[in-house]
Amino acid sequence: MYNLVIFASGNGTTLQAVIDAIQEKKLEAHIALVVSDNSKAFALERAKKANIPTYIIKSKDSVGIDNELYQVLSKIDINLIVLAGYLKLIGPNLLNKYTIINTHPSLLPKYGGKGMYGMNVHRAVIAAKEEHSGVTIHYVNSEYDQGSIIMQTVVKVLPTDTPEDLAKRVQAAEKIQLVGVLQSFAENKQS
Repeated sequence: MYNLVIFASGNGTTLQAVIDAIQEKKLEAHIALVVSDNSKAFALERAKKANIPTYIIKSKDSVGIDNELYQVLSKIDINLIVLAGYLKLIGPNLLNKYTIINTHPSLLPKYGGKGMYGMNVHRAVIAAKEEHSGVTIHYVNSEYDQGSIIMQTVVKVLPTDTPEDLAKRVQAAEKIQLVGVLQSFAENKQS
């Protein structure tokens, strides 16, 4: 079985898309654990409802988080870690041991980096009068949104778009793209 660990800090809609794809047999994988740095994240409720174990990070600083997660994850068989709305940098212990990917709501390298997530990205895209935005799935390295790009999906920015309108279309594209990438990884047993 292709084992995933998913890190999420918020609502968990991307996590839910992965759960649904697995349940509908569109993705041949297993979510071994959902990790969050936010004890109030609705992603944790989604995981519990699907009988997926959860873990809430206790450490507050980046070195502590890296060491803590290394200890926790070392006890699990993991093929891939997926960041799905997780906003902290990943430390060297995890980067050196695991393959980690991230979903980002823009066409990187545009609108990436610290502070560029969620609605911040969509507001910036609209303010810049971009004709296109989209989704990027990339490998994670030691810098925000700088890892090698795996796949991008273009989403047209409409002249009447609000950041919320654009966010809905980008999120819909993100879920489809992520499930496709994960299925490809699972079929090729990439880790």
